[in-house]
Amino acid sequence: MTDYEELYRQRKERIHTATQLKEPDRVPVLGSFGYFTARYYGINNFEFLFNYEEASKAIVKTSVDFGYDTGAGLSTLGAMPLTLAFLGEYDGLVPGWVNGPVHDILGVRYARFPGRELSMDSPFQFIGEEYMKVNEYDALIADPQRFIAEKLLPRTLRNLADPGSPHAMATLFKWGEERRKSDEAGAKLSKKLKAYGFPGFTSGISYAPLDFIGDFMRDIKNVIFDCYRVPDKVKQACEGLRDLIVEMVRISVEGKPRGSIQFIPLHLNEYFSPKMYAEFYWPTLREVVEEMIKLGVTPELFYEGQHKAHLETILELPKGKTISKFEKTDLKAAKEIIGDHSCIIGGPPSSLFFSTPEKIDTYVKDLFSDVKEGGGFMLSPGVTVPEGAPAENVKALMDAAVKYGVY
Repeated sequence: MTDYEELYRQRKERIHTATQLKEPDRVPVLGSFGYFTARYYGINNFEFLFNYEEASKAIVKTSVDFGYDTGAGLSTLGAMPLTLAFLGEYDGLVPGWVNGPVHDILGVRYARFPGRELSMDSPFQFIGEEYMKVNEYDALIADPQRFIAEKLLPRTLRNLADPGSPHAMATLFKWGEERRKSDEAGAKLSKKLKAYGFPGFTSGISYAPLDFIGDFMRDIKNVIFDCYRVPDKVKQACEGLRDLIVEMVRISVEGKPRGSIQFIPLHLNEYFSPKMYAEFYWPTLREVVEEMIKLGVTPELFYEGQHKAHLETILELPKGKTISKFEKTDLKAAKEIIGDHSCIIGGPPSSLFFSTPEKIDTYVKDLFSDVKEGGGFMLSPGVTVPEGAPAENVKALMDAAVKYGVY
């Protein structure tokens, strides 16, 4: 009979040890299952994103059947403007994410969801658009929160397009009701996963200031041009958003134990040369990360795309206080440069999950020969397990970690 309490303790200790740049009993394997969860359980993406009960059942089954060191999770789309707009006006934080029901209630313009704008089996999509004009930087700089609340939300959320109207006020009420339902479903799911021995990993999300502008305000193409056309305004805007983001983190950790992990997805990093990265992107991101560490948070930065050109900047962060997840960056190179400075997360690209168990076994064996020694490494899919992956290949990743990952 499985002792789930002991399994929970082992998994939690294994992860903690790796984050401390030490050698645990075995290389931890983090679950990142995405829409594979829905396919494996036998529901479509619409049900996975709109039906809390069915999604929770799918998550528990996937987590238990594959036995990674963390469980599967719900899929949501980032909506950081919602959190920042209400910052300080609410007891705690309002959720900065969008799921299916919230998409319906708010009418999110930058998102497309299955069963709505897309087919029932499609994943949701983020659609970047220009919601702030270049001549509005001064207004953003003058009062970032007011600009987000009064300008950005009405432009990005159809049902808040007329602030103060009966329709907009009813929308906020419906959103609050849905938030309660989703919170209850999330708490119930976390309790169930813990009962099966799965610890949580991240407990919140933060943001790079320039990514916030690129994702939610100017779009990627425009914000890159802005760095050449109005460089000083871009820097000032990032500084204002930095302060707002740090305040968000401060509120999020009130009353919580130190050491919680917060996720920071990086989107613009691979678009910049080292010179432009150092001038526009890195300074305020570094300041956000340093303030998070002072507040007792362990930042997990997801360096999306190719980050090799910027690896050495990670050495500027406090040693042993961050987690560095990589999507496409050579993990051997990352280990050589930052392996004794930041815990590393990485693993196979999505394409490998469509190969064979034997090829996955060989990949893990070779990878561990490069990155395992000394600890401070956790195995995880480069992004997520792709939804059409054969189950035997998903199992093969865990089998290989057990086979080659013991210290």
